[in-house]
Amino acid sequence: MVLDAARRPLRAAEVPDPEPDAGQLLLRVRACGVCRTDLHVVDGELTKPKLPLIPGHQIVGEVVAAGPGAVAPIGSRVGVPWLGWTCGECRFCRSGAENLCDRARFTGYDADGGFAELAVADARFCFPLPGTYPDEHAAPLLCAGLIGYRALRLTADADVVGLYGFGAAAHIVCQVAVHQGRRVLALTRAGDQEAQSLARELGAAWAGAVEDVPEELDAAIVFAPAGELVPAALAAVRKGGVVVCAGIHMSDIPSFPYELLWGERMVRSVANLTRRDGDELLALAPLIPIRTEVATFPLDAANEALARLRRGEIRGAAVLVP
Repeated sequence: MVLDAARRPLRAAEVPDPEPDAGQLLLRVRACGVCRTDLHVVDGELTKPKLPLIPGHQIVGEVVAAGPGAVAPIGSRVGVPWLGWTCGECRFCRSGAENLCDRARFTGYDADGGFAELAVADARFCFPLPGTYPDEHAAPLLCAGLIGYRALRLTADADVVGLYGFGAAAHIVCQVAVHQGRRVLALTRAGDQEAQSLARELGAAWAGAVEDVPEELDAAIVFAPAGELVPAALAAVRKGGVVVCAGIHMSDIPSFPYELLWGERMVRSVANLTRRDGDELLALAPLIPIRTEVATFPLDAANEALARLRRGEIRGAAVLVP
């Protein structure tokens, strides 16, 4: 499924089979998650994708060939995340912050991704996947799970955590937070009974509308790409608390009184992921065990999956299965 230009539907196409370069693996795509970041690319909110582009960066693939220098057993199953390549030389890479690499390349943005039958990926950025997860249930762990996990780490030791927006990422991180003994509050659009019900099923202590937050928060993670939620989250966190913005794109944050920030409150963002995040979450997932709620679509229904995600009609995560 090919994107020719922003704000156009994806086009079903036959393209030449990709071939792995040095250090790359050729993968038969078994499942690929549909992420809100894919929506930002298709809708033109992330403005510099390679075009034409095959989107998709939550790839579960079977290794069918390896380029020179790439080592992986043929037939093994790996996962490919958003971060697809880093330089290893800049100050960020050298300090363990490869997610901030100045020259990073991203799967399904700078390079073709997993909305296809075949894909190539840098072997260094492919994760072995827990065998307990079917393909479609493993896919959301590779971005929704990893970004949520990184965002939760940035809340430090917060006991009461509010999750603003309860989609693919929040439904995974909720389970991690509950496993860690935290109290989770799920904050959604008023009347979103489906998301609130899922949150309670997954261990949230409370679920309801953003306007009705029932208690003071130690930390908030904003998953919904709505800038107006940042002042709302600041108003809900205690002194010394943190608001983590977990999306790669967000609408503009409106001005707000300094009083909301005062008291050593903090606002920070999450950018991408590191391989350490991936190793940690994928080791933890089967121990909790994390349950991923998915809605599956055939590959040629990618536009339908994106449209339903745009309208907020997906319970959990959407996944394409070629």
